[in-house]
Amino acid sequence: MRAAPQRILMTVDAVGGVWRYAVDLAAALSDAGVTTILVLLGPAPSKAQRAEVARIQRATLVETGEPLDWLTDDAVSVQHAAATIAMLATAHRADLIHVNQPALAATLPGDLPMIVAAHGCVATWWEAARPGSPLDPKFGWHRALAAQGLRRATRVVAPSESYARTVARTYGLCELPVAIHNGRTPTPVAPVRTRHIAFTAGRLWDEVKRTPLLDAAAARLAAPLYAAGPTRAPHGASVPVEHLHLLGELTADSMTAMLATQPVFVSAACFEPFGLAVLEAAQAGCALVLSDIETFRELWDGAALFVAGDDPAAWSDAIAALLADDAARAALGAAAADRGARYTLAATATAMLSLYADASANERAAA
Repeated sequence: MRAAPQRILMTVDAVGGVWRYAVDLAAALSDAGVTTILVLLGPAPSKAQRAEVARIQRATLVETGEPLDWLTDDAVSVQHAAATIAMLATAHRADLIHVNQPALAATLPGDLPMIVAAHGCVATWWEAARPGSPLDPKFGWHRALAAQGLRRATRVVAPSESYARTVARTYGLCELPVAIHNGRTPTPVAPVRTRHIAFTAGRLWDEVKRTPLLDAAAARLAAPLYAAGPTRAPHGASVPVEHLHLLGELTADSMTAMLATQPVFVSAACFEPFGLAVLEAAQAGCALVLSDIETFRELWDGAALFVAGDDPAAWSDAIAALLADDAARAALGAAAADRGARYTLAATATAMLSLYADASANERAAA
């Protein structure tokens, strides 16, 4: 394998799954001798998040105060954030830039190899959230910047083959993004008694998570359906909840403790480029009840129970059936754990290091 760059500047935010992806990857890169400068955009991280980065030997967190692309109203703010990233890349002597928000790449200088990772964007989110409805014109600037950023990348990467196809189709890319599955290292825990509950986790306020559907399903269940995650978005949107048992935002230790009880894990998302919470649940041996979408089929077919559509009764029936059948629940949990063992952080880091090296070699050859 070609030599990988030794100093990576990687963008990150503290709002959703990109934090988990970037920080885990930075830790794995550190183990491989690579230094990561994590450049934070958007809301400030929590004390626990800062401490998490501080424990990584070869990682530095730089808080910029710049907005996230999907939390601002125009291209100017995103372009200003890109200028800040370029300045930091120079100051920290970065060999390569890894951008986790495609719109940011639109105006970054082209003198360093640039990996653009597509974890989600307004245009692909909109298509899933409001099928058949054209993108609101007020987001046209964002789609244009994302398209430009994807085309300026040395390499584009997506966390699943299905989302790679979605990105290529949405933006008319000539080449499919490289699909590199996300990975996690499960936290070892002592065996505990299995709880007769269901559980979901994620940005509950996000329309594509379909929290109202799960709330309606919870009303029909005899067992509780617990939900971890924020119900109010950074930009003020919120979701009303009546029947889910809300847990708020759990720490990593609290999440591990919950998953150790092997609840039936539920995700009704209609849009999911990967789904790290599902992977965490699978690696803990939880039986999975998932929406029947392409990404989940790609990753979990044969290792999960799939529910199509938005009928609360169908969801509650599927959850209740597993809760009532210990043998079926255990078998499905074992299948999920076996499948989840494929998606390791080591595999993700190895693939990304190879991509970094290839991108760097490509830039040198083009120079």
